[in-house]
Amino acid sequence: MSDTGLNVSSQEKTYTSSDASQHYAVSEQQAGQRLDRIIASVLSVSRSQAKVLIDQAHVWVNGITKKAGYLVRANEQLSVLPLPVAPTVAVPQAIPLDILYEDEVLAAINKPAGMVVHPAPGQWQGTVVNALLFRWGWTDSGPALRPGIVHRLDKDTSGVMLVAKKQRIGEHLARQFQDRQIHKTYCAVVVGHLAAPAGEIALPIGRHPTERKKMSVHARRSRSALSRYRVVAEAEGVSFVRLFPHTGRTHQLRVHMAALGHPLVGDRIYGLAASKLGGTPDIVQGFPRQALHAEAIQFRHPLKDEMMILCAPYPADFVALLAGLGVSPRKENGQVLN
Repeated sequence: MSDTGLNVSSQEKTYTSSDASQHYAVSEQQAGQRLDRIIASVLSVSRSQAKVLIDQAHVWVNGITKKAGYLVRANEQLSVLPLPVAPTVAVPQAIPLDILYEDEVLAAINKPAGMVVHPAPGQWQGTVVNALLFRWGWTDSGPALRPGIVHRLDKDTSGVMLVAKKQRIGEHLARQFQDRQIHKTYCAVVVGHLAAPAGEIALPIGRHPTERKKMSVHARRSRSALSRYRVVAEAEGVSFVRLFPHTGRTHQLRVHMAALGHPLVGDRIYGLAASKLGGTPDIVQGFPRQALHAEAIQFRHPLKDEMMILCAPYPADFVALLAGLGVSPRKENGQVLN
């Protein structure tokens, strides 16, 4: 008996050129446990890494793929392909980028929804970093898997994002972020009508106490977080708002708006199911991602020592959502941000 609770015969441990997978039989003691927990124990990896393997069909139960939450049964046969070797550096890829601004030391892109910022377990290619390396050819800015990255946007959030071509420039921008000298404006469509036309949310944010992929205002360990909002327009069952994060916690705006009782339309993690969006237009119920766009960013150029404001036009899906709601963006502080 192995210390993982799985019966593994010496024959099942052997590898051949035609079968590189490992084979295990579930013991009576392990019956009823989740598949991702079993795989994590066997391979000595985190459950999130185990889930990636399961989701990418690297794991079979009696020759059939299962979900990470599948409860295994005694004597079921598990087959696991070896963990893929993680790359140590990002590779250039010919992926088009919407460049909003570029000079010799930095650039700003309009990141599309659905694009990951940098390589990580679960997605090693097809990221902003892969595209930047192809465009620049080379950069000395930052870690090998995150060169040029000084801040991030969630995968399904669109909008303006700064990137650095030189490490010293990235460090300069990072200090501006740390000192709260960089100001960002987001726009979002949220569920419901807010009680006040403007306000702030000062709720600390940390890792969710039971769901490790989520953030929460009820975490056991949290950090201070502050967001401000301003209502731009209201439509049937929803509001179009501008959001101003003062801090930069993971998922901050999404978590704060959900905590306020007005989650983002389309947010699959913190939002409401379509079945609970009765009274809202069909375009709201069918919106496929969180309705969040990084509209503008204000920062001091590290070399020119002048304030810059860069704005990202709304993507087509966001434009269609606003049009379907009959909403038109307005000026913010006297400047059109779209």
